[in-house]
Amino acid sequence: MVKKSSSHHANISTDDTTPDQVCQALPTTSLQIQDYEALAELRYLARKFLRYSKDLLRQTAGLNPEQYEALLAIKAFPGKSLTISQLSERLQVKHHSAVHIVDRLVAKKLIRRQTGKDDRRERYLELTNKGEKLVEELAYVHHGELAKRSEEMIKGWQRLLGDNGTRRC
Repeated sequence: MVKKSSSHHANISTDDTTPDQVCQALPTTSLQIQDYEALAELRYLARKFLRYSKDLLRQTAGLNPEQYEALLAIKAFPGKSLTISQLSERLQVKHHSAVHIVDRLVAKKLIRRQTGKDDRRERYLELTNKGEKLVEELAYVHHGELAKRSEEMIKGWQRLLGDNGTRRC
């Protein structure tokens, strides 16, 4: 039996439905071997992409995945600057971990912190020109790689969901 674990992340969104809520009372015998195969295959495909990404980031930009995800979150945040607290939520890390990631990106001159106008305790994050250029280049390569892998990933999702495209639990 799988026990529900408590989160060690301070900012994990509680708005999302947890796997425990979706499949609470499922006995382990309800999955067939093809379900395990589909789960394993999908995780394998995800790991292959994440490994590719990690190597690309390290070799071409000297970044780790969390730093790239931070740049991407700052770039993609709709219509306004992102706070460190919001970044913490987006990355699903504790606040102090987000601060550490921000410190490293500031040191690389990829982002800058701006003090809030209304609340001087708030720090808003913005990409520098250098950060903007780098995230555009990296996102372009990632987008292309996902496009190349999309067919096998979609097949993996379809296999996981079953013939009619709905969750089995």
